[in-house]
Amino acid sequence: MEVGVFAFFAVLAVVSALGVVLQRSPVHSLLALVATLLAISALLIGLGAVAIGFLLAIVYVGAIVVVFLFVIWLLNLQRDPGEPGHLAAKFFGAFAVAALTAELFAFFVRAPVGPPPAPAGYGSVDRLADLIFRDYLVAFEATSLLLLVAVVGAVAVARRWPADQPRRSGAGASAHGELRRAERA
Repeated sequence: MEVGVFAFFAVLAVVSALGVVLQRSPVHSLLALVATLLAISALLIGLGAVAIGFLLAIVYVGAIVVVFLFVIWLLNLQRDPGEPGHLAAKFFGAFAVAALTAELFAFFVRAPVGPPPAPAGYGSVDRLADLIFRDYLVAFEATSLLLLVAVVGAVAVARRWPADQPRRSGAGASAHGELRRAERA
């Protein structure tokens, strides 16, 4: 991969990752996440891990981000009004950013100049299948179960009932609602 192309996608990934964190609108953050994942996917494809790059684009951008979008729509999240105050939280956030920046700087100072040689089979579909379905099968299935539970939980939280309608269904529920209306009158 040419150095200029690598630098372009690397800068695009960093800038769009900052957009994920700095956007006030959840939908705009999600669009910045799509740009970040596509830039990282392009980097992986350019570095020779074609299968992993395409899988990243297909699985995360094509599936996981769409699930995030549905959750945002179901929860009806609005733009954060940006409450004033919370000086302690702002101080802690500034301290955490400074610490992470110092750690990143220390990492770059000690990092080797060139990339290490890739092992045989790096980025191949066979190696990826071996890793996912043999070495990390339990973690893979636990992750899929966790995502399923998260989506079901988001739907349950987003479901709203009218104030004068009970949370039951059937004949008993309508009788209960009539009883409540009669008590108010």
